[in-house]
Amino acid sequence: MKKLATLFTRSLQEFKQVKTVTVCAMMGAVALVLGSLSVEIIPSVRIGFSGIPNEFVAWLFGPVVGPLFNGTMDILKYLAKPTNAYFPGLTMVTMLAGCIYGCFFYGRPMRLWRVLAAKFTVALICNVILNTFCLSILLGKGFWLLLPPRILRNVIMWPIDSLIFFYLAKFMETAGVLRQFGLKPALEKGQKNGGKR
Repeated sequence: MKKLATLFTRSLQEFKQVKTVTVCAMMGAVALVLGSLSVEIIPSVRIGFSGIPNEFVAWLFGPVVGPLFNGTMDILKYLAKPTNAYFPGLTMVTMLAGCIYGCFFYGRPMRLWRVLAAKFTVALICNVILNTFCLSILLGKGFWLLLPPRILRNVIMWPIDSLIFFYLAKFMETAGVLRQFGLKPALEKGQKNGGKR
């Protein structure tokens, strides 16, 4: 519990850095552009890329910055392209996903098993259970009616989304992309200062 509290405290301190706001703004612009890009695998199942910046923000800045970024982007995406009526519950679920990613990634080495575990947790709790519940209220359809296709979609997308994010993150680490923006994953910050993570 103490480690979790420290994780949130460190993430909160990221707001003191000017680069946090700058990078979040940049990632937000990227997310809006990526929102129009998708690849269809089978009917009703598409690979989307707009969520990738959300995960990068959670990875770099933790479980406090991540949810706030996710919530802000969810509202901005709705304002840019409204489909149904706005439902605050969906924004809250998106913020929870940012918190989960931040808890899994922030200050920890990027490992494939960790990405798979984080993606599975978000898929189960946020996408399958909570989002389906919110959609059943928003659309006026039964929860159990909406559930089977959403389970299928998330089972298909879980390994695909995991591999995409993992290899992009590893590429950004090894290619030095993060350092060009003056960024380092929190783990490296702690090691440089002599801390243990």
